[in-house]
Amino acid sequence: MVGQARPAISPDRVQIYLQPPETPYDQIANLTASSGGSLAISGAAKIDKVIERLKKEAAKLGANGILLHGVGDQAAASVGAGVSTETNSPHSPYGLGFGASAFFFQKSGDGVAIYVELK
Repeated sequence: MVGQARPAISPDRVQIYLQPPETPYDQIANLTASSGGSLAISGAAKIDKVIERLKKEAAKLGANGILLHGVGDQAAASVGAGVSTETNSPHSPYGLGFGASAFFFQKSGDGVAIYVELK
């Protein structure tokens, strides 16, 4: 919290700002959210989940806006597996190996919950 919270509002009333609004506003809190744990698969769906979660948190604090700092990739997990086999004959040894790994990313974002004075 960096300012005074207000009565909660609906997340639908929270707007995203990429630049500071031209009208006066108060900063309420710094927010962070991620797409972790969601069923979102595509990058766009993960970004939507981050924005949805940021809006919910801002709405709980009575903020009607979020000054978005950014949304980016965050490593969530990695999985690796390997298989190998080896044979040894009287004339020469043979070996074969195979390995694979996969990295899983989630989106994360941060911003400042703000209350914008509406005209």
